[in-house]
Amino acid sequence: MAQFTKHTSRVVSLPVNDIDTDQIIPARFLKATDKNGMGNNLFADWRYNDDGSPNSEFILNKPESAGAQILLAGGNFGCGSSREHAPWALIGYGFRAVISTSFADIFRNNALKNGLLPIIVDEKTHQMLFDLADETPRAELTVDLASQTLSFPGGSITFPIDPFNKTCLLNGVDELGYILGFEKEIAKFEAGL
Repeated sequence: MAQFTKHTSRVVSLPVNDIDTDQIIPARFLKATDKNGMGNNLFADWRYNDDGSPNSEFILNKPESAGAQILLAGGNFGCGSSREHAPWALIGYGFRAVISTSFADIFRNNALKNGLLPIIVDEKTHQMLFDLADETPRAELTVDLASQTLSFPGGSITFPIDPFNKTCLLNGVDELGYILGFEKEIAKFEAGL
């Protein structure tokens, strides 16, 4: 898993509430068992026309979205089924963080286990960020995980994250990697030392 420390990026604004995991990565792409290529199918039913050509009206197909690493989404992001493919697709596309007022629990946990940071903000901040994205499309946000701050032109806020997931993301390890970091201590314990 890629380490997450501090990221500064433009933001992609997707002001749609209740985006479910089938919209993030449609079920027909769930046959894959590894992460490679998942980003190509992110929001496939919105990104592509029926003939497979890019939908020029969809935000990810617009030039200003290229290279952005932060997705600003509507409330209740990641609801629906518990597919791990959803954070795989977001990460595969290049996103490192998603900002919303709320996340479905299973999506949130899958995101954290795969190196995607779900950032919860209050309604007022959420609306301010959408306004900023509309008024200044090239504005950049900075996510600093160590200080748990989201900075934007004119200010910053703090966001919640539990200490265990924060440690894992800062060190670029999943749960197993975290446990393996105590390999010497485990060996001593097993040896009765």
